[in-house]
Amino acid sequence: MFAAAHYAALAVFVFSCWGYGRALLGRMAPPPRRDAGLEAAMAVALGVGLFICAFQALAIFGAFKMGATVALVVAGFVAAAIQLPSWLRERRALRANEPAAPWTYFERVAMIALALVALPALVAPLAPPIAFDELMYHLPYARQVAQQGSLGIHDWLRYPWFPYNYNLLYAAALQVGDDVLPHFLNALAGALSVVMIFRLGILHANRLTACIGAAIWLGLGDYSNALIDMGVALFVLSACVALWWWRESGPGKPVHGGIRWLGVAAFCLGVAAGSKYQALIFLPLVALFVIRHERRPQAWALVFVCFLIPCLYWYARNAVMTGDPFNPIGARVFGFTEWTPADYVQQVADVRVHAELPNALIWSVFFAPFSVLWKRSAAVRAAGWFCLYSVVVWVVTSRYPRYLTASFPLLAAIAAIGWQVLFGWAASGLRRMFGAKEKTQDAGTVATGSMSRDTARSGARAGDWVLVLLLAVLAAVSVRQTAVKVSMVSITPEARDAVLRKHVPGYAVMDYLRRTATGRVYQIALNEAIYYGPNPIWGDTLGPWRYTDFGRLSGGDLARKLGGLGFVAVVLPDSVVPVFSARVDFDKYFAVEYEKDGSRVYRILPAAP
Repeated sequence: MFAAAHYAALAVFVFSCWGYGRALLGRMAPPPRRDAGLEAAMAVALGVGLFICAFQALAIFGAFKMGATVALVVAGFVAAAIQLPSWLRERRALRANEPAAPWTYFERVAMIALALVALPALVAPLAPPIAFDELMYHLPYARQVAQQGSLGIHDWLRYPWFPYNYNLLYAAALQVGDDVLPHFLNALAGALSVVMIFRLGILHANRLTACIGAAIWLGLGDYSNALIDMGVALFVLSACVALWWWRESGPGKPVHGGIRWLGVAAFCLGVAAGSKYQALIFLPLVALFVIRHERRPQAWALVFVCFLIPCLYWYARNAVMTGDPFNPIGARVFGFTEWTPADYVQQVADVRVHAELPNALIWSVFFAPFSVLWKRSAAVRAAGWFCLYSVVVWVVTSRYPRYLTASFPLLAAIAAIGWQVLFGWAASGLRRMFGAKEKTQDAGTVATGSMSRDTARSGARAGDWVLVLLLAVLAAVSVRQTAVKVSMVSITPEARDAVLRKHVPGYAVMDYLRRTATGRVYQIALNEAIYYGPNPIWGDTLGPWRYTDFGRLSGGDLARKLGGLGFVAVVLPDSVVPVFSARVDFDKYFAVEYEKDGSRVYRILPAAP
């Protein structure tokens, strides 16, 4: 029932999103190359974007309450129900015109592999929140918005000035459900982009490419948390789809024709840029692509308006309140505000520490230009140039794999083509090797051709066994990962506490403080547990509540400073305790109040002025 209830809630939201998105798409000329699955996924993605804009508008005016959220979902559901019959008729008509080519052996194997990869992803969202960043600021911010019904600057969070478009969905989920429901909205972004990659593969390549590309992206995604990287990836991919529909519809058409797809692309990029700063890196590439075909002022006006609608608030607010529209990453250009130069250096150093190569599954992207699909499909080439641009910018800027996530869907699609090239080369090499062996055999036998047939049959059998072995390994990995995900699902409060105590350092003491604290709490080195602590809770490595501002004080001075700011307790892991307990007079001003699972709560004792 636990899983059924969450999937039912997700289904209602998806249907409502489709209702809004379908209503918008219905006002536009159909894409030149029709595909019911791709258009349905785009409709849901656009509906998600419209929900984000609606939630943002409500929160700006302090009206983002549960009643408004439910009303928006119900209205979308009704709109979807009204449009469903006509869409089903249109879908049947489109399918009637599609050639029903039989599935090949390799395509069936690839589809089985895709299903095996999908199995753990279906269970992963059911786990409670345990990921570092979702506990440090994604869910705490969403909870604040859900409780207050408005947008605010919460300086106790590490990134109080970031754009938080996709997090507004999590806030809505927390209004109507538990903190597992945001995982499903993150998973929805991944699932929609998987469907898009699959349908794009069929449209512009073949079924094999579609299955491999979808499986790669499905395997790379993380469906067990409430981060926003897959949400950004969804809207970047949706922008690319809309851009290609605009390109195929013929640039230069009037506003009621293909140019509206340009507006949709700009809107999707705006949603992405209003969710994470990294989405801004795609603007130069998109602008170059568009300006090659469209230079009319009215078209660019449409682009700017559609782009700014979802993201203007965040950047304008930051510019007005801090002077830095990209706060804090624009500090060296616009000036430092809450972050000091040392904070900036520390953040860059942290990114560099985590720099590494992305998953090896996408390395084959560089072999895609050797495929016949590259030569005959302009869409494949356009996606390839997008991938090259993304990788170059990523290498130059961060080399942090998660910052490449927005490009992963198209990287996976092009990597699928690259893998086919590599396997094709390997097969050709094997054929040449078997051919060389044949020449050493009896000339009479070779003349009959029997050895060629035997060799072909043995090669085919060997290939079959290799595929069976690969599927068996994949099945074992899938079952193992699914079992791990199932073990994380916590239906009862007792099971949830056990999972959180095991996977979230400091959870036990944070939970204790949440229930008992009567004043402000300062935490040290337990950022990954603040979602489960008092709301709010202060302390971080960066920003106005940085540890270094308190770290060099004696016990008495520290107690006076914290007490003067309204703090009543300090919580920290045992590993950090020696650093603080070694201070002069520490025991005179701090007393252990609670200790469990390797963390402690110190009560701040009255200090003489």
